[in-house]
Amino acid sequence: MLKNYVTTALRALKRDWNYSLINIAGLTFALACCLMLFLAIRYELSYDRHNANADRTYRLITYNKTSEGDGRNTGIPLPALAALRNDFPEMKHQVTMVYDLYGALVRVNDQKANKFQEEGSVIAFIEPEYFQLFDYQWKAGNEKAALKNPNTVVLTERIAKKYFGDVDPMGKSIKIENKMDFVVTGIVKDPPATTSLPFEVLLSFASLKQYGANGDWDSWGSTYSGAQIYLALPEKVAAAQMQQRLVPFVNKYLEPDDAKEIQYELQPLTDLHFDTRTENSAGRTVSKQMIWAMALIGLFILITACVNFINLATAQALRRAKEVGVRKVLGSSRFQLVRQFLSETGLMTGFAIVLAFLVAYLSMSHVAELLDIKAAALVLFDPIVVGFVLLLALVTTVLAGFYPALVLSGYQPILALKGKMRMTGGNQLSLRRGLIIFQFAISQMLVIGTIIAYNQMTHLRSADLGYNKEAVLTINVPEHKLGQLETLRAQLAALPNVKSLSYGISVPSSDGNWWSSFRFENAEKPADFSIVMRMADTSYINTYGLHLIAGRMYLPADTIREIIVNESFVKKMGFQNPNEIIGKYLTIGGRSRVKKPIVGVVRDFNTFSLHQETNPCILTTRRDSYQSLGIKLSTQQGGTEAISQLIGQVETTWNATFPDFAFKYEFLDEKLNNFYKKEERMYALFRLLASIAIFIGCLGLYGVVAFMAESRTKEVGIRKVLGASTGQIVSLFSVEFIGLVLIALIVASPVAWYVMNKWLADFPYKIDIEWWVFAATALLAVSVAFLTVSFQSIKAALMNPVQSLKSE
Repeated sequence: MLKNYVTTALRALKRDWNYSLINIAGLTFALACCLMLFLAIRYELSYDRHNANADRTYRLITYNKTSEGDGRNTGIPLPALAALRNDFPEMKHQVTMVYDLYGALVRVNDQKANKFQEEGSVIAFIEPEYFQLFDYQWKAGNEKAALKNPNTVVLTERIAKKYFGDVDPMGKSIKIENKMDFVVTGIVKDPPATTSLPFEVLLSFASLKQYGANGDWDSWGSTYSGAQIYLALPEKVAAAQMQQRLVPFVNKYLEPDDAKEIQYELQPLTDLHFDTRTENSAGRTVSKQMIWAMALIGLFILITACVNFINLATAQALRRAKEVGVRKVLGSSRFQLVRQFLSETGLMTGFAIVLAFLVAYLSMSHVAELLDIKAAALVLFDPIVVGFVLLLALVTTVLAGFYPALVLSGYQPILALKGKMRMTGGNQLSLRRGLIIFQFAISQMLVIGTIIAYNQMTHLRSADLGYNKEAVLTINVPEHKLGQLETLRAQLAALPNVKSLSYGISVPSSDGNWWSSFRFENAEKPADFSIVMRMADTSYINTYGLHLIAGRMYLPADTIREIIVNESFVKKMGFQNPNEIIGKYLTIGGRSRVKKPIVGVVRDFNTFSLHQETNPCILTTRRDSYQSLGIKLSTQQGGTEAISQLIGQVETTWNATFPDFAFKYEFLDEKLNNFYKKEERMYALFRLLASIAIFIGCLGLYGVVAFMAESRTKEVGIRKVLGASTGQIVSLFSVEFIGLVLIALIVASPVAWYVMNKWLADFPYKIDIEWWVFAATALLAVSVAFLTVSFQSIKAALMNPVQSLKSE
């Protein structure tokens, strides 16, 4: 019986090969899309799950509630580690601190090509207790002893190969930032791609004091976002219980005023990748809402392909009516007919699955790049993936084939054999119309989302930031010796096409900022909000094109001498006129009692990305905080070639000043674009999925119109004999479908408006969703539908009426 089903199915596919090809093509792209989305979702959901104690491991974060609103910071004061072990002795070996260096220069001793400028979170100071919380496979060394002593380091296999080649690294040494030597005492396997702690150079925490921590070991008011505490709760302790015990802990160690606004929260390790309110060391977060949206879109695209199948199958029902009648007369039951038609669907689905695997394999690297996923972590031929594909095939077969099988098997044999079945049966026609509306509503929702995402991205890239980001070269400054900095400044200023240059803690908009408390004038207590510190020299305003709107520039100094504030600070302090704040005094920090005068007010500029509103900010001098060099270039002479030549000259000069460090530059506008990688990925994903949905919808529409044109051949011939023009014939086929597409827009518009409004709510600087977005979507949808329908309708209209009237 099975052989008979397969043979009959193959004959049916061969007979109607053109419609079979349309169905297989639609199913192939839909299944490939579902397969790639499944791989991506599985990748995202597996983050940090490789750790055996993942469900009981937490990161301690700072929750700060002020008059400005709520905020969360991953940094914990350095003395908190010892205090936690003292107050919670049952967790003495289950709590640890990780101190992330966020990129540093590594030199391999006794080698020639020995400089490696690591990017991102590769290097961190950790304790031996770290290995009790997180799982590592050791290739050499011992997890309890490897980092017990100062000046020791554990490397991953990849990094060991990178630094030492084929030489055994054990006992060899490396130097970090030309400060300290570390002896290799252990080798571990590379961490998986799905980890929020991607450290590969693990330095002994016992060396941190000597190395120089970014913070005070005795101060509870100083935090660094890279100093993070992780802890594993005992089996009998619930997270809620531990959270309650942290309240008196905060009250015990923090100042009373701080304890009113600050509390420590437990953030599950398994949430680090999904909580977009905080960052992690991997530098990558994806909200669960985004993941479920991807899954929902994949399901919608699969349903769209199934809709095509149902539309074509029900449209072709008349052609197979006599076949059904003959089978029923010969004794076939309805159940047997259902199995027969489902086997045809299953066979097409099988072909589509094979092709979908091929499409997924060929597009894997592109999709991985699009979603910022490591392609090597996406495995196609895996038992879970194969199981998902088999389940997908079953679901697709049932979704696409069950209703047509019921319709076809339900024909009455007498009416079928007499040819009295009507194609325009109300139920089938209404179903086809409804399904066409449904699939085009899905594609138009994606198109509306794509247009809105594109406009928001354009707005973010072109928004006025309060300074000039064009033609500014930025370089990290490794040391702050006065002689070196001034010598480098003088040599670079003498180069052609260098307009100005400035040292500062960072560029105006930065994702890493130094916050500080302050007291205004003679206030005894700090203000109820913090300020962003921008330490910079006197050329900072000129180099970045900031606008001084009151007062003057501060005088040169190596320490904090005078202060410039921004407009947001002026407004926050209740002044209407910027000139009113000139001459007032600020005391920076909680312990300092030294007042510094405000000498100027600068126009507001974005201190963070456009994901956040402009914060109260001050500019002042402090040489030992300068970490960035900005060079404003002249682009009027020589163009790109001159800029490339200038960068080479800058590198030569820089290397002569800092021969022990690696030269690395970045253009400011490119640096700022990195703020919006998530949005760029979402826009690209929407664009791809919208294209696939439209393509599948048009395939189905093409197939339905082709079948209608074929079944109405005689009608077209008669109309032409009676004088109908080609335009009238085309409109005969087009008007109904264009109407369905417009109805789909009416359905899609409010849904898309609601979803995209929710997305835009996360941006303080956002576009308004305007009417033309929906008008443009309507024009696009109608144009695509008309072109799809016109191809077949024009072909039918141009056919010789003599041949049309002869056709059966």
